[in-house]
Amino acid sequence: MEKGNVYFSDNGYQELTDYLKNNQNFSKIFVLVDSNTSEHCLPPFLQKVGILKDYELIEIEPGEDNKNIHTVVGIWDTLTELGADRKSLLINLGGGVLTDMGGFVASTFKRGMKFINVPTSLLSMVDASTGGKTGIDLGNLKNQIGVFSLPEMVIVSSEFLSTLEARQMRSGLAEMIKHGLIADKYHWDRLNDLDNLDLSSLDSLIKQSVTVKIKVVTEDPTEQGLRKILNFGHTIGHAVETFYMDTDKMLFHGEAIAIGMIAEAYLSTLKTGFEMEDADKVKKVILEYFPKTEIPKEDFKAILDLTKHDKKNVSGVISFSLLEDIGSCAYDCYALPDEIEDALAYYME
Repeated sequence: MEKGNVYFSDNGYQELTDYLKNNQNFSKIFVLVDSNTSEHCLPPFLQKVGILKDYELIEIEPGEDNKNIHTVVGIWDTLTELGADRKSLLINLGGGVLTDMGGFVASTFKRGMKFINVPTSLLSMVDASTGGKTGIDLGNLKNQIGVFSLPEMVIVSSEFLSTLEARQMRSGLAEMIKHGLIADKYHWDRLNDLDNLDLSSLDSLIKQSVTVKIKVVTEDPTEQGLRKILNFGHTIGHAVETFYMDTDKMLFHGEAIAIGMIAEAYLSTLKTGFEMEDADKVKKVILEYFPKTEIPKEDFKAILDLTKHDKKNVSGVISFSLLEDIGSCAYDCYALPDEIEDALAYYME
């Protein structure tokens, strides 16, 4: 088994069962959940993995506002109290916040213990749980603290999606749209017609999104080059998400990335020769699934200032990954402040 492999549905549970059978020397096994996944996802997970009987459960509060060093310290303390060591295993059962944070906890506790991700939201299935990025937020700045560290495996099972509300499902859809735009035109075309999809089609789309991400990450594990294309929509998207984080306009991650993709599709027309007709199509398709968020012009400057904290920036220059064509993306592109504000205006038009 190669570290970081992604397995699907019953095949995934069998792989996990075999892994646990073949690694009986774990000193202890811990399962990290939040209060939501403890109630809705833990029972079916334990039923599928019958071999997992002797484990310690660690439960945290859900939500992005708990993705911080205070929660991490609490988990470290609990692991210490329960006798965890470097030969322990942590299974992260939850959405993107939990798998990001659980991976960071495992990778740093006693300089590293093994972990497995079992994503329970669409967003975490197609994005957060795969690829080896772990991390937490620093104040309102997203994912500022973290390390690259691959899980032992990732188990993706769409049965967990029945527990999600529609808004959370849409949040994951944004990352799937991104995968099509940056690397797979056929995937993008299929996502244009979601009204006619059934569950088996959704399983296929999830697999294709994961395939796109794994292919990119395998070629560039630590984001020295190609992996940067996965950040399309995220420079502006993260800034918008951060700006509205503690307001009545608070956005889910995918909702903010949807805004970022529309704005950065416009930037692509200025920087990489992306056709305006295609930018308009991107905008039309995304707005069919994501209700428009009103962003007053007086907020543009503050959002622009937040883009200066993006992790991709070098020497204070704001860096973007921008579309060259549907299914093709360039990275290390740069835009002027006025152009970024124009991109936000394009979103609002």
